[in-house]
Amino acid sequence: MPASAAPASFTLAYACVLIAAMLPLVCAGIAKSGKFKTPPDQGGYDNQAPRAWLAHQDSWRARANAAQANSFEGLPFFIGGVIIAHQLGAAQSWIDALAVTYILCRGVYITSYVKNWAALRSWVWALGLACNIALLFAGRS
Repeated sequence: MPASAAPASFTLAYACVLIAAMLPLVCAGIAKSGKFKTPPDQGGYDNQAPRAWLAHQDSWRARANAAQANSFEGLPFFIGGVIIAHQLGAAQSWIDALAVTYILCRGVYITSYVKNWAALRSWVWALGLACNIALLFAGRS
């Protein structure tokens, strides 16, 4: 490492990557909540066939599962944006602000998906996408 380069550190944006990676698990927990103690033959969660069980859910459980899938789908772009912004030397405060905004958008997205607030869900999804795109260009001078 050149003498002028700062040592790497675990930034707020990297912490947001960790949070974003955990959000699919949160969504799965929401989808399965309240069904762990009920036997599978009575509609309870079936850990021997979890995907089949989730595929047969409806209403808010199905929407929580869809939010889980979308959280996995958006994760690579967010991770890439954070890494690229760091590598291109973007201002740390800008990277952190975009990363935190993305996480807040994901929280509102998941909530609005589960609650079936489709318009709000679409708006915060678009804002989260804009954060990812901004991360890619944050290091441009």
